[in-house]
Amino acid sequence: MNDKVNDKVNDDNMNDNKVNDKVEETENVCLISKEGKSFQIPADVAKMSELVKSMMEDDDDTSEFPLPNVTSVVLERVIEYCRYHSQEEPMAEIPKPLGKDVKMADVVSEWYANFTEQLEQVELFELILAANYMDIAPLMNLACATVANMIEGMTVDEIRTTFNITNDFSPEEGAQIREENKWAEEESS
Repeated sequence: MNDKVNDKVNDDNMNDNKVNDKVEETENVCLISKEGKSFQIPADVAKMSELVKSMMEDDDDTSEFPLPNVTSVVLERVIEYCRYHSQEEPMAEIPKPLGKDVKMADVVSEWYANFTEQLEQVELFELILAANYMDIAPLMNLACATVANMIEGMTVDEIRTTFNITNDFSPEEGAQIREENKWAEEESS
């Protein structure tokens, strides 16, 4: 009986070594953008994306992973973030809520704060969509915290103007909603 258990343990160890050898053999993987542009990156960097990580686990025989919902420009930014996060400096946990008058540079290092603050609004929202699709939690948290920081202290009308949101409520509906949610405005004052 012990010999069977030992054989099983040895087989499991050999299988683990094969998996580790496979990762070392395929040091780089290829991410393919919506437009078909290929990006060669280290496997450990790619694994920051839970989507890519699960695709890698599902198919050991391939090192190319299509990302049809992510444009080349955005994928370059995602890769830049993931490389820095995994190879240079992991990002600090972002507190929730951020709090009043908190700047991004107060909660994350300067590189991370600059990474999202230098983006145009459209680029920032595309980055959020990509982080969500690729399931990269730290990037999603950073990008969403940047948006939260942008709108902190704004009125509803200022937020609508900033994000080009059309007010499709009638004046009566708007008044009713403000009355029902008066508590939210009182807390922010």
